[in-house]
Amino acid sequence: MKSLCLSGVQPTNFLHVGNYIGALKQWVEIQHRFPCYFCIVDLHAITVAQDPKQLRENVLNTAATYLAVGIDPKRSHVFIQSEVHEHAELGWILGTITRIAELERMTQFKDKAKRRADNVGVGLFTYPALMAADILLYDTTVVPVGEDQMQHVELTRTIARRFNTTFGDTFVIPQALIQKQGARIMGLDDPSVKMSKSATSTMNYIALTDDDDTIRKKIMRAVTDSGKDIVYDPDKKPAVTNLLTIFHHMTGRTIKDLENEFEGKGYGDLKKALADAVIAHVGPIRDKIAEYRKDPKELMRVLDAGRDAAQELATTKMKIVRERVGLGRA
Repeated sequence: MKSLCLSGVQPTNFLHVGNYIGALKQWVEIQHRFPCYFCIVDLHAITVAQDPKQLRENVLNTAATYLAVGIDPKRSHVFIQSEVHEHAELGWILGTITRIAELERMTQFKDKAKRRADNVGVGLFTYPALMAADILLYDTTVVPVGEDQMQHVELTRTIARRFNTTFGDTFVIPQALIQKQGARIMGLDDPSVKMSKSATSTMNYIALTDDDDTIRKKIMRAVTDSGKDIVYDPDKKPAVTNLLTIFHHMTGRTIKDLENEFEGKGYGDLKKALADAVIAHVGPIRDKIAEYRKDPKELMRVLDAGRDAAQELATTKMKIVRERVGLGRA
């Protein structure tokens, strides 16, 4: 069986350092090991209200970011989820065999529904069935995800097995791929919650489009823990651990090496050095994003080519699925 990797992020607001460390940076490495399809999941984005004009801008910003961080369109296919209609079609079909109890157990749904108690759409509830369709449509074998998406991948595996048992062997059972450090980057203002594009405070995240002064200001204002020791300890020092994790991914230096450098030093020293490291790493990415946004024709060319490659696989798979389920004419 040929290996294939698929992943994607929502085009909501901007992408930040947490997205980069938890997903994009990993994708750049993975594309040298597997054929890759990286989609911009705009259908998932509309599970909450979006401004249509801004959503389309965010799609292009996301595409530019994919390329700016190092996704190579000669190696990987970048495309917009909604432009391959089979995602929605398969999402509906898989939704018919997904149990309500399974969807109710999804922690992301429970968390988001709690925040939007008076405005929760069905799309947010059935989000995991669409995510399963994204993955299964391409016979994906490897799914790089953050820890918060592991539950969705496990449900995808369950749905695939159920479909195969009911209708015959149709879908490959995918495997999740999680990196050991950095799979979940936390907020600079609150290390108990994940760095988020939807955070109410801009001090929560470092956007990949932030200028140098903004990056430095956000890091210098990042919360720290009690005590003075700069050590990696997720339980006792979650804030410092988060800063060390970001430092590790910005420089490639080991956590132990960083602990040794800052032994006996203060949190201010750590933050100043981290700010320098983040600026050095993010600055070139920010500049490349701006360059790609100035060349919309190139972005469209990449997205069109990615769509065509994805469409070829999706068409073939959906023909099989329709036949197995009994849809359409014989």
